[in-house]
This record gives sequence, structure tokens and C-alpha cells, in this order.
Amino acid sequence: MSQYIRKLLIIGVIIVSSQGLTAKNWYIDAEQGLDSNTGNSPKKAWQTLTNANTIVLGPGDSLLLKSGTTYDGQLKPKGSGSITALVYIGCYGQSGHLSSPRINAGGQYKAALFLYNNACITVAGLECTNTATSRISGQSGVLVEAENSGTLPSITLRDLFIHDVNGSLVKKQGGGQGIQIVNGGKDIKSRFDHLLIENCHICRTERNGIIFNSDYWNRKDWFPNLHVVIRGNLLEKVPGDGIVPLGCEGALVEHNHMWDCTRLLPDTEAAAGIWPWSCDHTVIQYNEVSDHKAPWDAQGFDCDYNCVGTIIQYNYSHNNEGGFLLVCSPSGQRMPFSIGNDSSVVRYNLSVNDGVRTSGIHAGFSPAMLITGPVTNTDIHHNTVIVYQKPAGCDPDLIKMDTWGGDWPLKTTFTHNTFYVKDSASIDLGKDKQTIFKDNLFIGNISNQPIP
Repeated sequence: MSQYIRKLLIIGVIIVSSQGLTAKNWYIDAEQGLDSNTGNSPKKAWQTLTNANTIVLGPGDSLLLKSGTTYDGQLKPKGSGSITALVYIGCYGQSGHLSSPRINAGGQYKAALFLYNNACITVAGLECTNTATSRISGQSGVLVEAENSGTLPSITLRDLFIHDVNGSLVKKQGGGQGIQIVNGGKDIKSRFDHLLIENCHICRTERNGIIFNSDYWNRKDWFPNLHVVIRGNLLEKVPGDGIVPLGCEGALVEHNHMWDCTRLLPDTEAAAGIWPWSCDHTVIQYNEVSDHKAPWDAQGFDCDYNCVGTIIQYNYSHNNEGGFLLVCSPSGQRMPFSIGNDSSVVRYNLSVNDGVRTSGIHAGFSPAMLITGPVTNTDIHHNTVIVYQKPAGCDPDLIKMDTWGGDWPLKTTFTHNTFYVKDSASIDLGKDKQTIFKDNLFIGNISNQPIP
């Protein structure tokens, strides 16, 4: 080992050790604490979130809320950790989902937990609600925002219970969501690198579940988030969009479950389960989506536009009223703003009894697979689509090609898929361009089967 490398290692050890020595633990106890205390031990804990929002957390620091306690207001911590010494926000005392410390924003804040320009931070084991007396546009249970801050590394949200957020049900009004991730700023481009959302339980968050927003979604001003992972989350009774990464490169969405979606959205609203928008090389795998009931769309999975190389694989979709799959791009969205929808891959998925829309303004339109607009080079292979007896009035199409603004899908390939119907079904390719069907298995009375 060279003397230079030895010195670097010694310096590294000194830095890590000094961070550990200077790290502080802060405690909050709503039942036994006092804000006049020092906050540096369980016996000298603070009572409210006031001091916690004032101190500046540094590398290795912890902010700990006592298990089983409840706080009204908003937790908005200051400061950041380092790559080698993260800030940790969590709980102390009894562990377990039912004893998580709870933060009630009460509609008075845009989020119960607000991470603003924090980096190198982990938040775990908290419960967050944001219920107002009436619906408020844009409110969230948890909000993570990077603004004029450059690239923020290493942010983790883990084991959070986020529920009862009554935001707007209308997307254009800002909606409402369990977790919202936002990056932007005109002075300094800002984004996240290594953002992890893991094992969170999201329930009755209206309109949406886990949603991203970015100032840099268009290709003219492209600055994507990096190394985003959304894994192992449970979404229940969410009426709108479930998980939507936006403005990301290489996002991974896996092992999530979304079910029992509530029928709340107005007839003008469209939503779906898991889908990327303005993202490249997204991988969506090993997820389950069921019982989506949005008035429009309502598919389990969607390869949306301004995306390249989306992969949807090894997922389970069932009983979604709008169908299993949407692949789409509008005709009017072009460069330099939108790259369209190119090279999507949908493979090894199981769809059971999707496309059963019988009510609402769009009743009667719900093909199992909808490919619409000028999407290009879509590869759909080794999927199994099972359709049992549909109620009267349901869409009979297994596959439907359509236009979104005038242009049709180009170079779509279906190979090695299995389609089974108990009654009868049809295939409608419209004015598709250069679609290829090869080595697919059709079982049941399926009309308009393409000739390989």
C-alpha cells in the first residue's frame, strides 16, 4: 500500500470517527416532554415539533419521536447528513406499526412531513395524516422537495403509514397524494440521486398514491432524477393514480401492491395504477394492481409518453375496470418537448378479468390492451391474458389499436402471448401500421384474429 493511499484511509477514518463523535440524538415526547427541556435525552425530551423544526441536523444526527404519541402540525426538519453519516428521523420506545408516532397536519399544512432541500436523510416508522374540513388542492401526507439546490443524494422513506389525505380529486387542480416528490428551480437545476421509497403503507389518500412532479420534464430542459427505487409499498383505497415516476432515468418500481381502489373520481378524470411519464428506461416489475375504477383509463399498467425503453414485466393485473395495459402517446406532442413513446417492452405479465367497465360516462370501452397514438417499436411478448365471462355491456376487445389525435401505432409486435376467453372476444387493429403477430395462442371464440 502506498504512503499516499494510507494517508487517505487515515483521513477517511478520522472524518467518519469525528462525525460519529459529534452526532447528536434529539427526542420528542408529546406526553411527558417539555419544550423548555434540552431535548438531548428521553428524560429531557421536547413536547412539540417546534424545536425539532428549528434545530439544524447534521451528519449522524437522529431526531426521534416517542412511539405511540401524537403531534398536531408539520414536521419540517432542517439540515442534511453526509454520505457516510446520514440523518435519521424515526421513533424510540415500543416498535411496531400500531405504535408509530403520528403527525396530524389537519389540512393546515401542505404535508404532515415536509423534507425541503434535505440530503442524506432517512425517515422511518412514522404515521402521517392530512385531513382538512374540506378538500384542499395539492395537499400531501409526505412532501419531498428539491428546489434550487443541485443534486440531493441518498433520501429514504421507509415503513411510513400515510393515510386519510383529502386533497382535490381533480388532477388539473393539483390533486392530493400520499407521497409527493418535487424537483425544480429556475436558478439552480435540482434533482434527486438515490431516492428510495420502501415498505410504506398508503391508505385513503385522495387523489393519488406516490406521485412525482418535475420542472424538467420536457426534453428541451431535461434533468432527470437518478437511481429512484419504489419498492414493497401497499396502496389501498386510493381512487386515482397509484405510482407515477416522472422526470426520471432508470427508475425501478417493484413488489408494490395497489388494490381496492375507491370509486370517487369525477367523470372527467383519468387515472391508472402504475405508470411512468417523461421517464427513460423505467423498469416496472413484480407488482400487483387490482380493482381500479377510474372513469377513464383505469388500467393496471401504462407505458405513457415522453418515455423511451419502458419495461413492464412479471406483474399481476386483475379486475381493473379499464383493462390490463395502456400504451399511448398523443399525436401533437413532439420534440423538442416530447420524445414520444418508443421501444416499450411488455413481457411475462398475467392479466385476469381485466376490462370490466360497466358504469360511468365511458362504460363499454375497456379493452384488455389499448395501444393508441403514434407509439413506436412496442414489443409485447410472453404475456397471459385470461378473460372470464364479462357482464353485459362490457368491451369485447382483447386488443384495440386506436388513434390519439390522428396518428396510429407503428411497428408493434405481439409474440408468444396466450389469450384465453370463456365466452367471446374480438381484436380491433384499426389503421395500425406494420403490426406483427407471431406464435401467439388464442383460446376461445376470438374474432378478427390476425394472420401471422
